[in-house]
Amino acid sequence: MKTLFCWVLVLAGAHLFAQNSQARVIDFTGSVEIKAGGQADWIPAAPGMAIGRDTVVSTGFNSTARISLGNSVLTVRPLTRLTVAEIAQRGGDEAVDLYLETGRVRAEVSPPSGGKTDFTVRSPSITASVRGTVFEFDTRRIQVESGRVLFTNANRQAVYVDGGERSYIDEAQNRPVPPFEAEAASLRPVLPGLIDTVRNDAGTAPVVSHPLGGNADVEAGFEWP
Repeated sequence: MKTLFCWVLVLAGAHLFAQNSQARVIDFTGSVEIKAGGQADWIPAAPGMAIGRDTVVSTGFNSTARISLGNSVLTVRPLTRLTVAEIAQRGGDEAVDLYLETGRVRAEVSPPSGGKTDFTVRSPSITASVRGTVFEFDTRRIQVESGRVLFTNANRQAVYVDGGERSYIDEAQNRPVPPFEAEAASLRPVLPGLIDTVRNDAGTAPVVSHPLGGNADVEAGFEWP
């Protein structure tokens, strides 16, 4: 019976190690703290530190952390707090579920050999679900570098965002904005000084100068929604 009990402890420890080894701190800069699931105390991050389920990661000013999540890599930007709600292996597949309370993350999602990765980042207002992609997310805006992201709000309104595209939450209408609309909004010009006062031979008179030519140079800026 004693031998059997020892073997149970060994197997349980091996299983726990396998779970924890799925997520680890790769490296970090500045002030990064970790709070393990079910614990009250924060501890400083360390390279190689294992991250289990329900672990909370917090970064300070000018601080970043890179975390391996199975085959994927998550870069946690400054002033970010997120929870690793789940990281699991199911057969040859991986499942990662993160909750981004505040801040911004960059995810490089890579499936295991011969399998797939279901990678989800949730925030209070929106969910980004991907299978093999690179993107940045800050709780309401997303920029996809490659692959495809399904961007869904609590009302199950959804848009697909492909590589090179962006989307965000329209808070007034509580909807995810389609990429073509987000792109058009991001290129909305701000053209100050379209009406310039120009002195000519007849005196001072208001003259409208066109942004593509005319009596005065106009600098065009661009607003993000």
